[in-house]
Amino acid sequence: MSNLENLQSQILADIAAAADEAALEAVRVSALGKKGSISALLATLGKMSPDERKTEGAKINLAKDAVTQALTARRDVLKNAALDARLASETIDVTLPLRDTPADAGRIHPLSQTWDELTTIFADMGFAVAEGPDIETDDYNFTKLNFPEGHPAREMHDTFFFNPKEDGSRLLLRTHTSPVQVRTMLSQKPPIRVICPGRTYRIDSDATHTPQFHQVEGLVIDKGSHLGHLKWILHEFCKAFFEVDNINMRFRPSFFPFTEPSLEVDIQCRRDKGEIRFGEGEDWLEILGCGMVHPNVLRACDIDPEVYQGFAWGMGIDRIAMLKYGMPDLRAFFDADVRWLDHYGFRPLDIPTLFGGLSA
Repeated sequence: MSNLENLQSQILADIAAAADEAALEAVRVSALGKKGSISALLATLGKMSPDERKTEGAKINLAKDAVTQALTARRDVLKNAALDARLASETIDVTLPLRDTPADAGRIHPLSQTWDELTTIFADMGFAVAEGPDIETDDYNFTKLNFPEGHPAREMHDTFFFNPKEDGSRLLLRTHTSPVQVRTMLSQKPPIRVICPGRTYRIDSDATHTPQFHQVEGLVIDKGSHLGHLKWILHEFCKAFFEVDNINMRFRPSFFPFTEPSLEVDIQCRRDKGEIRFGEGEDWLEILGCGMVHPNVLRACDIDPEVYQGFAWGMGIDRIAMLKYGMPDLRAFFDADVRWLDHYGFRPLDIPTLFGGLSA
């Protein structure tokens, strides 16, 4: 056997023995590269006579073609083997259950759901939503709301005050959303019809109180507004929110610095085995405070009480959420416990509407 035949046989054997594409490429370079063994034979053709070049050149080219074909065939085999191995390692069992999508796994916090529910109800009555800063001045939080000097709410044991400024004034974390009513009356001319939901802060903590909680207040200022309008609004709100056809309400005299007369509102309920059902029973549950806006508050906000009068109300969003959805401890609202949220939370796409159901 000639040297060329031996060389061809050796190269073909190396090609057959190549275990992967990298090894095959090394064989190709050693045979057909610039300094490869077959390339070196082709380089010797220039030194041969025309007859030798014709004879030897044909033999070398045949060997080169055989090697090229063997490389191509082996490369296809290795590619197919690599693909088979990848498919085997990346196999997906299509019989396994699908993971929940974010829309299925995620949950809306009950506070956010309740917030959306009450804004939906009041928006249907024609109320706009007003907002204001959490950090307020003493003037907006107390003075313009007819709180006298020395009132207990203005003391450190009830209110989160910031350090005094150089002029002696102090900022504070608002203790109610009533400053938003003040800002609204100062920036808009009557008639006014707004609700003011937001965070509020007081130094208190137990099963039904937290240092930071949520309130919604309502305000109507007009020339002919009266307590009858207020009662109708609250009655319709409670029916829609608690999703009952009828509900009895009881209005009791009370006192708030910013309203005169002031009232507390109870709703009819029945307590049974730890549950509270509204619209039935012989028991009563206090739910909110309300009243006619005090003339001093109107004057402080540049509204003439001889021309305009109004009414306002306020309730805890956290509290009405607890009552509606049967949550025993307010502190769990702020614990960030995913298990609690999975139990009490709402599906993200279940947007509350009056025609489709608030808590469907």
